[in-house]
Amino acid sequence: MRHDRDEWLVLQDVVASRGRKTIFSSISVVCAERRIGLIGRNGAGKSTLLRLLNGLLPAQSGSIAMAGVDVRANVTLAMRHVGFVFQNPDHQIVFPTVLEEMTFGFRTRGCSKVESEMRAVACLERYGCGDWVRASVEELSEGQRQKLCILAVIALEPSIIALDEPFASLDLPTRLELNALLVSLPQRVIVASHDLDLLRSMDRVIWLGEGRIIKDGNPDEVIGVYEEHCRTLAMMGSIKT
Repeated sequence: MRHDRDEWLVLQDVVASRGRKTIFSSISVVCAERRIGLIGRNGAGKSTLLRLLNGLLPAQSGSIAMAGVDVRANVTLAMRHVGFVFQNPDHQIVFPTVLEEMTFGFRTRGCSKVESEMRAVACLERYGCGDWVRASVEELSEGQRQKLCILAVIALEPSIIALDEPFASLDLPTRLELNALLVSLPQRVIVASHDLDLLRSMDRVIWLGEGRIIKDGNPDEVIGVYEEHCRTLAMMGSIKT
């Protein structure tokens, strides 16, 4: 677990909206842990929080700092520090071949074609996917495409990897495989998910709702309270929170 202040993620009095809807009226949180889960109902702000971290969604006010970078003032630099993985791999994959997809990030950073391909191949081989080098993306299963998205982010060595419902449509063996991959990474990993069982292995879980942090702390405790809250809502037939 990391406790170096230079690596902390700090949000202070952040106000954020999507369209005309205010998602966070004022949210403050300090994250020092290496693996953090975000839970909450649909629309609670999980995806919004992840997108705030690298400037995909701008905050209206407040401050966001991670790895010593002021995100609002340095969006381009923030994007280098925070790798983002979407829920649907088809929303992230741009190129028809695995090698092109893996090298794209390096090329945008000024690496030569040769260097980009060498680094891409090294990453694929490191994670047991060396036989994908010449493959078409269409040849991959959905789980393999999601793993490709994760590896394309890992290869660029960001400080933080943010994942938005990365296992939503995957079968259990694939979810367990990808979760084990995330556990092995040295970077800080922040995952928004409805898969509570996988989130129990996190260092910390944050429950978002009503434009604020409802509960934050030990995964078993936070998830337990959240599950009880959801059961109560189901019994009442409520869909408000």
